[in-house]
Amino acid sequence: MRIVIADDERMVRTALRVILEAEPDLVVVGEAATGAEAVPLVRSLAPDVVLMDVRMPEIDGIRATEQILSTLAEPPRIVVVTTFENDAYVYDALRAGAAGFLLKRAEPEELIGAVRLVARGDSLLFPAAVRALAASHAPGGRGCAAPWAARLTDREAGVLRLMATGLSNQEMSERLGVGPQTIKTHVAAVLSKTGSRDRTQAVIAAYEGGFMKKD
Repeated sequence: MRIVIADDERMVRTALRVILEAEPDLVVVGEAATGAEAVPLVRSLAPDVVLMDVRMPEIDGIRATEQILSTLAEPPRIVVVTTFENDAYVYDALRAGAAGFLLKRAEPEELIGAVRLVARGDSLLFPAAVRALAASHAPGGRGCAAPWAARLTDREAGVLRLMATGLSNQEMSERLGVGPQTIKTHVAAVLSKTGSRDRTQAVIAAYEGGFMKKD
């Protein structure tokens, strides 16, 4: 798996590189100190995953994430790396399309697991943290005013609520007593109806539309 690290602190970039490249299946193909450097670097190197600091000079991680995801036909998966989890920057980055976030104090095995998780197409969701972020930063109000909500079937609505708790497809399959392929079909329908790129975006949409209680 090819990885680009974008962080304005050299020591952070070095530490992340050392941890990742100790794994035989992970390679850091490039580093950037600003969002302005990260965007063209990602375009030229086509990595699988980008570890993106949210607070950087010139162009921050939010704008860099937006530019990467909006201009590449097959963009990489982006994981926001942050010091503080309850940060408006983190929420804005998730809204912009990041697949999830990771704290800089995370253990090495958490970092490695996160990279592998998003590289295979999953989202890095921490239900309690997303709920706290939504409570502080989501613009949605009480009740569900999102137009897509009425288009969800009862089962799809249930699947979205389980997605927001962080359950995997396999866990939802076991909880609901249906096959994994059926869950995949429901998840795909939820993503389509909410206009979401991935599970993270669907959960954000659920909070912003008032579908999930923010308290």
